[in-house]
Amino acid sequence: MAISVMLGKLMEGMGVSLAIFVVTLLFSLPLGLLVSFGRMSKNPVIRIFFKLYISIMRGTPLMLQLMVIYFGPYYIFGIQNTPTWKYGATAVGFVLNYAAYFAEIYRGGIESMPQGQYEAARILGYTKSQTFMRIILPQVMKRIMPSVTNETITLVKDTSLAFTIGILEMFTVAKALASSQANMIPYVFAGIFYYILNFVVAFVMERIENKMNYYR
Repeated sequence: MAISVMLGKLMEGMGVSLAIFVVTLLFSLPLGLLVSFGRMSKNPVIRIFFKLYISIMRGTPLMLQLMVIYFGPYYIFGIQNTPTWKYGATAVGFVLNYAAYFAEIYRGGIESMPQGQYEAARILGYTKSQTFMRIILPQVMKRIMPSVTNETITLVKDTSLAFTIGILEMFTVAKALASSQANMIPYVFAGIFYYILNFVVAFVMERIENKMNYYR
C-alpha cells in the first residue's frame, strides 16, 4: 500500500478521534461544573447522589462504561441498537466520564478560594451569582488550568478506547493497516499524529493559561 493511501486512511481515523475529542470537551466541561455544584450541595441527598456518580465514573474503566451504555438499552429494555447508536453511545460515555473528573477539578479550585473574597463581595453588594461569575470563577479557572490540561491530553489518548463499540478511530485504523501490511509503519504514523495533536493541545492550553495571568 502506498504511503499516501495509508496516510489518507489514518487521517480519516484522526477525523473521528478529533470529533470525539471536541464533543467530549464541549459538553463535559460545563457539565462538570454543574456536577461540582451538586457535589458541594448542602442538600445531603443531592450531595450523596453526585458523590456516588463521581465515584462510579472514576472507579470503573471507561471501556466498561462504553459497553454498558452501548449494550444496556438492548439487554435491559430490549431496544434494538441502530447502526448510528454507537456514535451516540461514544459521546454519552466520554462526556459522562470526563464530566466526573472535571467536576472534582472544579471542586478543588472552588474550595481553595479564601472565604474572605465571598465576604468582601457581599459587602460590596454583589449577589451570590455575581460573586461567583465575576470574582470566583475567573480565579478558579486560572488555578485549575494545569489539571484541566492534563485531563485534556489524557482525553486525546483515550479516544482510542472507542474501538470497544466499533468506532473506527485512528488507533483502530492503524491496527488494521499494520495487520494487513505486516509492518509497524502505521503505528509509527499514528504515534506521530497523537504526539502532534497533544503538542497542539498543550500549546493552546498554555497560551490560555498565560492570558489569564492577570488574575493572580
